[in-house]
Amino acid sequence: MIEIWKEMVVESPAFYIGWGGFLIGLIFGYVVYKTNFCTMGSISDILSFGDYGRFRAWLLAGAVAILGVAWIRSLDIVDMNTTMYLNPSFGWGANIAGGLLFGYGMVFAGGCLSRNLVRAGGGDMRSVVVLIIAGIFGYMTIGGIIGPARVALFGPFTLDLTEMGLETQSMGDILAHFTGMSIETATIVMVAVLAGTLLVFSFMDKGFRASPLNIIAGVGLGLCVVAGWFLTALAVDDFADVPVQLTSLTYVRPVGDTIDYAMRFTALGAPGFGIVTTIGALLGGFVGAVTSGRFRLTTFADPGDSVRNMFGAALMGVGGVLALGCTVGQAMTGFSTLAVGSLLTFVFIVVGGIAGMKTMEAIA
Repeated sequence: MIEIWKEMVVESPAFYIGWGGFLIGLIFGYVVYKTNFCTMGSISDILSFGDYGRFRAWLLAGAVAILGVAWIRSLDIVDMNTTMYLNPSFGWGANIAGGLLFGYGMVFAGGCLSRNLVRAGGGDMRSVVVLIIAGIFGYMTIGGIIGPARVALFGPFTLDLTEMGLETQSMGDILAHFTGMSIETATIVMVAVLAGTLLVFSFMDKGFRASPLNIIAGVGLGLCVVAGWFLTALAVDDFADVPVQLTSLTYVRPVGDTIDYAMRFTALGAPGFGIVTTIGALLGGFVGAVTSGRFRLTTFADPGDSVRNMFGAALMGVGGVLALGCTVGQAMTGFSTLAVGSLLTFVFIVVGGIAGMKTMEAIA
């Protein structure tokens, strides 16, 4: 059955990636809106109220995604080691700095990029501005005016893991290298340890177990990440004229790509996975707002509010590119591959978020 599906998708990748990716993004945005899932809000909940509910939902999503990727590996329909997250070029300096900048910026921007996409769908004009600025600064950091500084500053803080005998930066590969286990066994061990730890931490709390919205958010968003991996895995064809990249949900570069696509539609052909999932998340937020009777056009409260949001958006654009992802792209999608860089980014997004909260408290 899987082989039949793969043949179908490979024959018409633009169709399946376009509509399948759009549906995944739509479900993602709808779930985020209806469950009030927010990674920045989860950090705020902990600092302000000692409430770990939404943070546990974030970790649950990561656990579901890890188990889902392990399942995809078992199907042997694609080499997961080809994803960018497992590149043996380990840019630890960029992971740390990018995570800090993104986490710090999302506080000033009122949430991460995925949250702003959903809020924009719900009528928040501030989020529209945040998305545009983050997309522009992301592109500036990839190959624009900030690009040369990125390479010069963080190139020296990159390790070539092949020099240590490692093929990827997967925690499974690293465990196998230092213990003598086979890579397959070590990967299974890491999946069991990480996913098991996250699941236990999430469900050990009585309050979390009694919160359907947080459980739905964690499981639902984790499954969206798995669906993205599965869809692009089916579409991967090394002999295609325009190869499909093996990836899943992420919202830093895709926001910039979507802006670029809107301006150059006639020259670019069919939209890629990142663009259709971005549009899907935006419309998912719209559907969630309308069905909840909460669609309202809102804007900045004052000039200070404008400056804060734009400042945060710029930091997220730069930080997200440095770290190769965001609270979704690294802390869910990348983390699901067991990449060390993704774990490092996850940790420093949280640290940056805490620093941003403390700064906001100090200047309030």
